[in-house]
Amino acid sequence: MLSTARRTATRARRRAQRVALGTVLPRRAYIRHPATITTRGDEVDPREVGLTHADIEAIWDAVAQYYRIGLHPALSLCIRRHGKVVLERSIGYAKGAGPDDAPGAERVRATPDTLFNLFSGSKAITATLVHALAEDGVLDLDAPVADYIPGFGANGKSRITLRHVLCHQAGLPETPPEAIDLDLLGDHDALVRLFAAQAPQTAPGEEVAYHAVSSGFILGAVIREATGECPRIVLRRRLLDPLGFRHLSYGVDRTDLPNVATEAFTGPLARAPFSTWMKRSLGIPFESAISIANDERFLTGVVPPGNVIGTANEASRFFEMLLRGGELDGVRVLSRHTLARALAPQNDRRQQDRIIKLPVKYGLGFMLGDELVSFYGPGTPAAFGHLGFTNVLAWADPERDISVALMNNGKPFITPELVAWMRIMWTIGARIPRQRGLQLAA
Repeated sequence: MLSTARRTATRARRRAQRVALGTVLPRRAYIRHPATITTRGDEVDPREVGLTHADIEAIWDAVAQYYRIGLHPALSLCIRRHGKVVLERSIGYAKGAGPDDAPGAERVRATPDTLFNLFSGSKAITATLVHALAEDGVLDLDAPVADYIPGFGANGKSRITLRHVLCHQAGLPETPPEAIDLDLLGDHDALVRLFAAQAPQTAPGEEVAYHAVSSGFILGAVIREATGECPRIVLRRRLLDPLGFRHLSYGVDRTDLPNVATEAFTGPLARAPFSTWMKRSLGIPFESAISIANDERFLTGVVPPGNVIGTANEASRFFEMLLRGGELDGVRVLSRHTLARALAPQNDRRQQDRIIKLPVKYGLGFMLGDELVSFYGPGTPAAFGHLGFTNVLAWADPERDISVALMNNGKPFITPELVAWMRIMWTIGARIPRQRGLQLAA
């Protein structure tokens, strides 16, 4: 028989090993019973769109079970089917419930009106704006980036086109740390010089490697140079105002800051080699990115790769416009031809992304679904959308006629418990029937 001291030492050693492997989650959000902390929006009767109440409750139960883990202080989900909001609910706290918040901090409940950051999902919005400007004749997707940004062609980048940047094949997946300096957000010329000074790691078109930050900044600079205006102004005039969006733009007005959910670092500590890949991609350590995300300069600035902020409903509505072939509520902002070009696969689905370490199929600015391996669950070959830091997801699936946005304010690193996050998408796909052969809605 082991002595008490030896048993204690053995348990301590095993616990240390589990922590080292990242399977212990010491950083959890404050949570309550889901039924007491859920707020609903205006939902139609699911029978109007060919579903049942059991279908909707099964989907929401998957969200509630994920919430119970404590990786996110708040989650917000909006699903449209056949153009109608069939599920719109928020759970948890927008502020005051993170593991670093003081025990006596005021906890503010999340509601469907709470504003969340899309983070990298912002790239889908930026890409849509690029496609709109290409439709207008302002941009040419096959033109070199250097045609728009003075000096960008230096250091072997003269052959990189807008198409390469949109589909993460420009050879520039790493981000200069200086580009994450919040004091540079308003200095367009300084940011241009930083990215112009980079040398590509591979030839354009040679490799798929997710450009987490660089792609959005480069496209934002192209928009500014081509139009002579701030991307925020161009986005609002070209897409948001015609469609009646209040938010879902780069950053928010200072008066809206109180309604933006506070980001919380949760889950296990970031560890090598994944932390090294993340730092190279973001330009800064994982934990530092979360701190920046709560900074007022970031929340009110213009960050094309990662600070489009809005409600889950608005994100779902934007993808509903894409699902409808560029038209929403009788207002057309894009042609169907433009959408077809944007969603055309640009790489083989079996090709592994060097940064994400998974096979990812890309369109021009969108992450595409697949029959087997897909962020949107299995059986989603027609789906398109984008993942955001971390576990934010917005997408549309023409075969199910749905547009979905799953928002949160918890930022966990890689952990096995994220299987519960994937269960949400699996449940949506299982409960909402697939109608093979459906295309983008007319």
